[in-house]
Amino acid sequence: MHDSHNGRDATTALEPRQQVLNDGTLRIAVVSPPMLPVPPATYAGTERVVAALVDELHQRGHQVTLFAPADSVTSVELVPTVEQSLWSRQYRGDLGSYMNLTLAKVWEERARFDIIHSHVETLGFLFARLCPTPVVTTLHGRLDHSGLPELLEEFSDIPLVAISESQRRWSPHANWVATIHHGLPLDRLPFLDGGGSYLAFVGRVAPEKGVAEAIELARRTKIPLRMAAKVYDPLEHEHFAQVVQPAIDEGIVTFLGELGSPERDALYAGAVATVMLGAWPEPFGLVAIESMATGTPVIARRAGGPTETIEHNVTGFLVDDLTEAELAVRRVGEVSRAAVRKHVIERFLPGRMVDAYEAVYRRLIAPRADSVTERRAGAIRALPVSTLASAGVRA
Repeated sequence: MHDSHNGRDATTALEPRQQVLNDGTLRIAVVSPPMLPVPPATYAGTERVVAALVDELHQRGHQVTLFAPADSVTSVELVPTVEQSLWSRQYRGDLGSYMNLTLAKVWEERARFDIIHSHVETLGFLFARLCPTPVVTTLHGRLDHSGLPELLEEFSDIPLVAISESQRRWSPHANWVATIHHGLPLDRLPFLDGGGSYLAFVGRVAPEKGVAEAIELARRTKIPLRMAAKVYDPLEHEHFAQVVQPAIDEGIVTFLGELGSPERDALYAGAVATVMLGAWPEPFGLVAIESMATGTPVIARRAGGPTETIEHNVTGFLVDDLTEAELAVRRVGEVSRAAVRKHVIERFLPGRMVDAYEAVYRRLIAPRADSVTERRAGAIRALPVSTLASAGVRA
């Protein structure tokens, strides 16, 4: 008898899977986008989470294979998807072909794995529907625009993980198997138990990130703003010229560009507060948990993921406008920076994240293993009694 999904013999397909489940280890493929290496050299979101995920899975003894650009650096098996990460070589064109190339490489290797964990957003949906190996997709972006609600409705059969309750709230009927907040090795970040001398902004120079609002807050409070931000596409360059450069000329802003981890972490640690004032609802917002891990409170717009990661008056402040943000700056000294650090590290380390993902993996693998077992049992029941007896099986 053959497995109808992939033509492999049912006995052959079943026995390795039972062994993997019994000894507690899994064969896991983790699929990262082709734009940046894992981990990224400077600031990024998805790739940093992927790096933390594969490291923790590897430490737990799982057989992990990372599908990512060849310039990635990892302790697990790496299957290169492109020779060099696209943005590292200044590629700014359409990403669709490279996403498809990534998925094609995973498809070639699909039979090796118990579970495939995709981080290539909605471009992996059709792959997930057709792949005979279970696929779970973590969505990292905003899901309420550009036809995404309709797409989620169409692909209501594929398993999805949200990174916040806010992110998933517009598609309640999608196949959400879990909401799993990100985890990073935050205990490695520096800590300064004292007030800083500036406000910090980390992210992209884009209107939705609250760049203009951060600059205006600095102007109103007379506290300088240090910005570690990337400027990639033409719209970001335009926003920089219109909003950031005049503030630099005015002496309000020190622009640092993109920073590597040590410099960025030091920026957080030395700040009065980190500001996230964009009206755009961040699906999660790694900036918030990183800043809090250094003990620096976060002043954020009350929208999106930060409403789930920041505790108002405890680890930072959630505000509705600039007037409230000014009040938060005046009160930020009342917050214990040591308590901020302790609180966030307890909630957002990789171990907690991977506990949740392991539970998802096993839940998705179990039905397939049960299905193979049932097909094998059906084949045995269909054999002649004489054959069963000769094999020592009782009917």
